[in-house]
Amino acid sequence: MRSSGSPRVSRRRAVVRTTAAALSLATAAALAGCASADTTPQSASSSAPAFKPAEQKSGSEITVWADSTRLPSVEAYQKAHPDAKLKIVTYDGGADGSTYLQSKVQLFDRTGSGWPDVVFGSPTDVTWASRATKPGAQPFAAPLDADLVPQSTLDGFAKGSLTPCQFDGHTYCLRNDIAQVVLWYNKPLMDKWGYTVPKTWEEYEALGKQVAKDHPGYLVGSVGDTNSHESYFWSGQCPAFDLAKPDTLRTDLQDPNCTRTAKLLDGLIDAKAVTTKGFFSQGFAKESGNKVLMAYGPSWYGQYLFKTAFKTPAKQIAAAPPLTWQGDSTVATGNVGGGVWMVSSHSANLKASTDLVTWLTTSDANQATAPTYPAYTKAAEAWLANPANSDYFANDVSGPFQQAAQAVWTGWSNTRFSDATAWSSVVLPALTAGKSLTATLPAWQNEIANEAKAQGYKVVTQ
Repeated sequence: MRSSGSPRVSRRRAVVRTTAAALSLATAAALAGCASADTTPQSASSSAPAFKPAEQKSGSEITVWADSTRLPSVEAYQKAHPDAKLKIVTYDGGADGSTYLQSKVQLFDRTGSGWPDVVFGSPTDVTWASRATKPGAQPFAAPLDADLVPQSTLDGFAKGSLTPCQFDGHTYCLRNDIAQVVLWYNKPLMDKWGYTVPKTWEEYEALGKQVAKDHPGYLVGSVGDTNSHESYFWSGQCPAFDLAKPDTLRTDLQDPNCTRTAKLLDGLIDAKAVTTKGFFSQGFAKESGNKVLMAYGPSWYGQYLFKTAFKTPAKQIAAAPPLTWQGDSTVATGNVGGGVWMVSSHSANLKASTDLVTWLTTSDANQATAPTYPAYTKAAEAWLANPANSDYFANDVSGPFQQAAQAVWTGWSNTRFSDATAWSSVVLPALTAGKSLTATLPAWQNEIANEAKAQGYKVVTQ
């Protein structure tokens, strides 16, 4: 999940838990120290040799690193598998762009020991964990499709959800959850005012301007959060982060898919139907939370924006499928968050490590009560069947959620740098200063290109 409004808890220091005994003070201190990650650009095309597992020790203890949100899931696995030997470490999980995991793995690479067997992280972590750091070396993450996880299991994940895990023809992680974008709306108000839920972007635009005229102060969206671009521009199939090749990033914000999205939003911003203030900005919930008629955003908005932040009463908020452009038969949407599980290529107990990540991501026992929407299709069905995930809403969200889960556009690529940085540092200040999105597209593109070059990417802008 993203830092802007996500339920994920960011923790900058590692806290050690173990099922056997506490770690030594020296080890705990080493884990607590957060060194800076080596940001020297690595070649995106550095291919690893054929995977060669470490010497396996059946029944040996495995070390698991997880964020505090996923900690209960690991503990549930331990309870369900009492014979499993786990040493559990809680850390920030890659939240807020943290490089803690990368810096520690680099330390372990130098010392030749200490690697965790299983880690929870962000898709950005996979960009370095799936690549060899030097010729002849293995990546930190083990290729799970190399006789570790059956292909039938891999095929059970939502379409495109494993794309961030894939490099050089191998799959280096299992996706824990996704945050597919849907259209949220206040059903009682829509019914009271006689509005029809839009199905296209053009209908959304027209309705937004009508709302601004009929009910000033009510909103149909926000572009002011650090992840707003993922809801709108990713959903609009804008090639802002398109890896044309593993080492080449295409960022073309003058593409028609980008300019039409910017133009639509500019019109709604001018009409004061879309706010440039973030939904999760200080004071917004108190001042305007009850004025949000619609919001285009991730599947976790229902529970963590409307229910928790805005405190909207139950049976008011409903979800509709992703919007499409008139004349466009392709349904595409964005993704605002979601984490991954990786198994270390250095693990001496690959079987136990793989069993754990498979259970965490695919089992109904775990995922039905997970905080966010599972990436594994069958587990998602169990999640939707859990009243805790559905009773709050004014309609059955299963259809919109499932449709959107299979429609996340894969043209917005996973890169070695966060897609939120340029948006936050260039676009949000420009919007606050009264500039239009359309006018800011060149500066946004230039900042993305600069960040990409700093990470060793070749950049094309057409």
